[in-house]
Amino acid sequence: MNFKNSVILLLLIPGFFGYAFAHTIDSVGEYRLEIGWMNEPVVSKETNGIELFVSKLEPDLELKYQKFKDGVSGLEKSLKMELLYKEEKIILHLSPDHNIPGKYYAFVTPTVSGFYQANILGNIDVTPISLSMHPPKVDDRSYIEFPKPSDLTLTQLIDGHTTLVGEINDLKNSVFKLEQSNQQMNINYISIGIGILGISIASVALFKIKRR
Repeated sequence: MNFKNSVILLLLIPGFFGYAFAHTIDSVGEYRLEIGWMNEPVVSKETNGIELFVSKLEPDLELKYQKFKDGVSGLEKSLKMELLYKEEKIILHLSPDHNIPGKYYAFVTPTVSGFYQANILGNIDVTPISLSMHPPKVDDRSYIEFPKPSDLTLTQLIDGHTTLVGEINDLKNSVFKLEQSNQQMNINYISIGIGILGISIASVALFKIKRR
């Protein structure tokens, strides 16, 4: 087998590249725990989930050489995951993978980019678990958005703001003329008030466009 075919074969092996580097591994007692994001690259504001793999450690083998095999099933009731971002935290319940014993999911939508901390809490058999682990960084979704919405939104906002300023100035002139003529002032003030209310609603709508 030549070098090119060897590389292709390695790329076809599930998890050969990326898998080990995209997951975090630690141990408690006689158990190996591994976490990582379900979908990568992971970006903010997209529903994702953290995978948890639990298996027994092989005797006399360093942690970095330990592999996930013969997973420990039935831990969805005795383990939970606490996800933290700075001062914010949430409890995520584990869902078992029915095809792979010892593999669990904790579904979540990370709303901001950055580094998160996952605390694994509970028990595995009689072993108490309180372990802090760190999945890979969540990236900001802006780097994969296309086309960029910011320029279009800014143009819309500027155009809308210019129109609003002009309409408000027209209203001011109308008020001044009404004050000078002092005729049907109350009725016209009501009409102007309704006009200003309409312009305010339009302003809110423009700012909502900007936030999209």
